[in-house]
Amino acid sequence: MDREPILVYTCGVFDVFHIGHLRMLQYAKGIGDKLIVAVSTDELVEQYKFKKTMIPFNERIAIVSPLKCVDVCIPQVDRDKFKAWEKLGFSIWVVGDDWFGDEYYMIAKEKLTAVNVKSIFFPYTLNICSTSRKEQINSNNE
Repeated sequence: MDREPILVYTCGVFDVFHIGHLRMLQYAKGIGDKLIVAVSTDELVEQYKFKKTMIPFNERIAIVSPLKCVDVCIPQVDRDKFKAWEKLGFSIWVVGDDWFGDEYYMIAKEKLTAVNVKSIFFPYTLNICSTSRKEQINSNNE
């Protein structure tokens, strides 16, 4: 009997791409049949983080899209995960566990659970994040 493919969705800024990003994408691909990755646009990042990315959107999406574990790479222009589900129909949402407990993400999890979407908070890679990498780069250039 044929079954519907398991679609996994994740999203992120992926600014200063690092091993933590890669591990999360590889994990996400491993739990489903197809991995959809949404890369936040520069405008979206400025809207909710109130800062600019170091790497522009067109370069960030060009870095993420050819990865072997990524089946589809799209722009993320809206943070609303439920809207993303309505458009894409994924059955699993993977997000870094550094967002676990954040009110916005817990509400998103609740809404997705109500439509039978599983939310997985992937373990954050200790001592590795884009922010700390940017700080390292800046201090090395001083």
